[in-house]
Amino acid sequence: MTKNTTGMNFGHQKINLKITVMKLYNSLLDEFKKQKMGYASIAIIGQSCIGSVAAMLILMSDASKGMLLIQLFFVTILCMGFNGAVIAQQKTNIIFNLLLISVAFSIFIITINLI
Repeated sequence: MTKNTTGMNFGHQKINLKITVMKLYNSLLDEFKKQKMGYASIAIIGQSCIGSVAAMLILMSDASKGMLLIQLFFVTILCMGFNGAVIAQQKTNIIFNLLLISVAFSIFIITINLI
């Protein structure tokens, strides 16, 4: 257990945060499973738009050509991976996890290139 300078115990709060995040993940996954095709169709549009904004910002950046191409490669592969998983009708867990990874990475790249 970690303590701060006032002697307060934060170990319990860390466990509660993990439980809360897992409950949120499981509830979102259950909702996604109920209407897989509807949510997947909407998610393709949304994550493709976010991925294309990330790609645009990558191409507009002043980074070295090698770094630019590496970032563009990962954004493109993650977006296409999710789209391919939906088209191939993979398991719902795989589709949902790829959606989260793709959106999180694209938002990360957008944030990095806007700073």
